[in-house]
Amino acid sequence: MSGAAGRRAALVLAGTGVFWVIAVFAGNALDLPMRWRGLFDLMALAGFVMGLWMTYQTWRARQDDER
Repeated sequence: MSGAAGRRAALVLAGTGVFWVIAVFAGNALDLPMRWRGLFDLMALAGFVMGLWMTYQTWRARQDDER
């Protein structure tokens, strides 16, 4: 189970990174207002926090399994 959870956390982190890079390029290319760019940044921040939380939970589960 922890292997699948680790892969899921990695996919969330990688997907968030790809989303953020695309959002930055799209914001510059389309000359979006700073409000929209800030919204995309906050969405990416939430995705990274969620990915880190998932990683922490996976780490804790593995620690409990070793005991």
